[in-house]
Amino acid sequence: MPREPILQRTERETEEDRQLRPQLMRDMIGQREVFARVEIAIDAARKRGEVLGHILFDGPPGLGKTTFATVIPREMGVDLQIASGAVLQAPKDLLVYLTNLQEGSVLFIDEIHRLPKAVEEFLYPAMEDFRIDIALGEGVNARMINMPLKPFTLIGATTRSGLLSAPLRDRFMMREHLDFYSIAELAEIVTRNAAKFRVPLAEDAALEIASRCRGTPRLANNRLRWVRDYATSRHDGRITRTVAQQALAMQGIDDRGLDPQDRKYLETILRVFDGGPAGVEAIAHTMNAAIDTLSDEVEPFLLRAGLVVRTPRGRKLTADCYEHLGVSAPAADNEPQGELF
Repeated sequence: MPREPILQRTERETEEDRQLRPQLMRDMIGQREVFARVEIAIDAARKRGEVLGHILFDGPPGLGKTTFATVIPREMGVDLQIASGAVLQAPKDLLVYLTNLQEGSVLFIDEIHRLPKAVEEFLYPAMEDFRIDIALGEGVNARMINMPLKPFTLIGATTRSGLLSAPLRDRFMMREHLDFYSIAELAEIVTRNAAKFRVPLAEDAALEIASRCRGTPRLANNRLRWVRDYATSRHDGRITRTVAQQALAMQGIDDRGLDPQDRKYLETILRVFDGGPAGVEAIAHTMNAAIDTLSDEVEPFLLRAGLVVRTPRGRKLTADCYEHLGVSAPAADNEPQGELF
């Protein structure tokens, strides 16, 4: 069988991502408190005939910030424009989006914390007064024009809310934090998306996949895709619990969702640093990995899972981690634990 070209495969996966995303609020799973508050805001704006207030979503990657941003305009029956904070490098880049907005429509800016200061300040009057200030000319001949905009809703998404300036953050009427999903919620997502893939999926297989997804729907969808491919290639296409376990084991995903890089990190602290404490720079150099990769991608889950703690002298394995790795924990010491630095 001829191989599928990489471009076509990427386009297919992108289309699958769109198909897996909920299309309406009622289709969404998890984040019930956020869902309830957003639903009230939408209903109130609709009844008053007003524009929905600006909303900021923050939280780790893969928890549904973009999903909320795409579902809300469908619920409101308005247009959606999507931009990225990394791309909007000058006010003129933002001007194109703002001048094309229709009344009540939504502008979604992903990774909004990456907006340069000049773009951020250009956005302030647009958010508050639905106008923008444009300077024409230079020097003594320069003049300022106030251009009115049609009332719109700005939805921002960020994985690093601490990098947002206070003036920008305070201009959002609603600020919602998305948290990790429960295994039951992820199992429901896996079951629903398996049905969209038209793949037979056993109930215990859905729970098995969900338990290895770190509380993140995006990972759940990625794990499901791999298990589906494995079931199609090595079995009869049906996903049983045994098939799911075999597929995820082949990827190196263990029963707590740790991948090979996670285990390498833990085993480095165990083998080289006797369980810690060890500084992240020393760990990164030993692993031949980038410090940002460890601090942004590896450590957050391990800290949340209680497998590693940060102490004043560095990272240290917990008793739970020793048990997970199948080795004996050393005698307890009196070093303080849990301080972030």
